[in-house]
Amino acid sequence: MKIAVSACLAGQKCRYDGNDNYDIRLISKLKGCELILFCPEDYAFGSPRARMDLVQTAQGIQAISGASGADLSAPIEQYAQTFFNMHPDIDLFIGKDRSPSCGVCSAKLYDKEKKLLSVKETGLMAKEAKKRGICAWDAEDIVLAALFK
Repeated sequence: MKIAVSACLAGQKCRYDGNDNYDIRLISKLKGCELILFCPEDYAFGSPRARMDLVQTAQGIQAISGASGADLSAPIEQYAQTFFNMHPDIDLFIGKDRSPSCGVCSAKLYDKEKKLLSVKETGLMAKEAKKRGICAWDAEDIVLAALFK
């Protein structure tokens, strides 16, 4: 089984603050699978970097830099398209929960005044996975499901 996994979950220091989100419980559950690591934000902007949020705008949902207010969506969306084109046979996508890029159904969405609109949105890369029909889960949901098996 080929599984695309947010690189921070596997221990790569690619979070916005230069740290990781290593999840030993998740990674141990995936033993024997082919893991394909990804991080669109690190690829496009490096680590560490300014935080970004999903913001509802007149143009739709965009990834907006918390530091500059710039729309950072295009490089993330381009990375996602290229990644999935290079790996067309991925069986499962596991994203970092709450990430504006990788969160599957847990990303926060704000309005332009930074008022929280939702905590159940899909990040930009996860959206591309779902658009392509790839089964997609937030990492914490996989771990919780495994704990209660």
